[in-house]
Amino acid sequence: MAWVEQSGNRSWRVRYRREDGTIGAVNGFSSKTAAGQHADTLESEQRRGTWVDPAAGKTTLREWSVDWLDALDVAIRTEDYYRSLLRCHILPRWGDDRLADISGIKTAAWAKQLRASGYAPVTVSGVTKLLSLMLSDAVEERLIVANPIRARRRGRHRATRRAERIWATPQEALSVADNAARLPGAGPAAAVLIVTAAWTGARWGELVGLHRANTHLDDGVIVIDPDVGTLHESSRGLELGPPKTAESARTITLPNFLVELLRAHLDTHDHTQVFISPEGEWHRRSNFGRRAMRPAADGNLAQPRPHVRLSPVKTGLTFHGLRHSHKTWMIADNVPEIAQARRLGHILDDKIQQTYSHVAAEVETHLLEGLAERWSKAIADSPEAPDWRSHLGPNR
Repeated sequence: MAWVEQSGNRSWRVRYRREDGTIGAVNGFSSKTAAGQHADTLESEQRRGTWVDPAAGKTTLREWSVDWLDALDVAIRTEDYYRSLLRCHILPRWGDDRLADISGIKTAAWAKQLRASGYAPVTVSGVTKLLSLMLSDAVEERLIVANPIRARRRGRHRATRRAERIWATPQEALSVADNAARLPGAGPAAAVLIVTAAWTGARWGELVGLHRANTHLDDGVIVIDPDVGTLHESSRGLELGPPKTAESARTITLPNFLVELLRAHLDTHDHTQVFISPEGEWHRRSNFGRRAMRPAADGNLAQPRPHVRLSPVKTGLTFHGLRHSHKTWMIADNVPEIAQARRLGHILDDKIQQTYSHVAAEVETHLLEGLAERWSKAIADSPEAPDWRSHLGPNR
């Protein structure tokens, strides 16, 4: 229900009744006719169920974010990611703005400013997508009429060149492992973890969450458990949980040399997890990166007095880069795409191939032979045979 009132000598307003019985007003009409037209439109929208109370749009984004986060039901890692984007980017810029005042032009200008400030395209995309998601939910709650953030075709086409991911050859991966084995805060256990990552393509969380019971060395496989197969780091701390996707729960076959390497490694401790920190606890990615991965890959020649002097092997190589290395090796060995996807726990874009393709035994044999050959060549090209792999025997 809506009606027109005069609010001054030359001003009119529309009064309306809300669903809870309270009265609202829209002020500032210069004529009774204009106010009446707005009142008619308001009543029509109320009858169709499309009307949005203008007062609802006065809610600030900061106020809306509190209710929005309370209702959020996603994985803890996703929630941590959302909270980080809100805290670092969205709320500092939009927190005190009313929902109705956020426009597509303003957000596009903000995204452009973020890119100009040097933020990575993936960061800018994540920030704008989250803001758009919050505004879409505000539409569902009848706080605003529409989400102002829309895909825009105006302006020049921006061809952002994707940075090439750093990967390692088998020789480089082995050299990184050799470097890690020499570091006081890492040692042979870190070297075995690095080699396992490079020759299986498993993710960080899958390997540091790998349970001894899921390491079937007599069968030459490791199993990524569908329920507790991955170690997750979040605001709640470290905890075992399901893998990243349903496809990530899988069985990974091992080349013979890695079976021997893992068997010797498991003999060094009795922990339920295969890979543990020097303190006998679950690994943290940041600690492993600082103690092992970064100095082993980048070297430490710039440090004044390191415990052991290491030359750089592959500057910038990350633990996840070992997974990309494994993918690159399989491509070079002409391993079929379906076999690559099954080994890495990927989802194929081609749903028919994903559903009906199977990995034949000959393909698996070819894959393992290629990995074994790459290991043998890396060992042959290695200038030394450190103690951590001496039990594998000559040329192994």
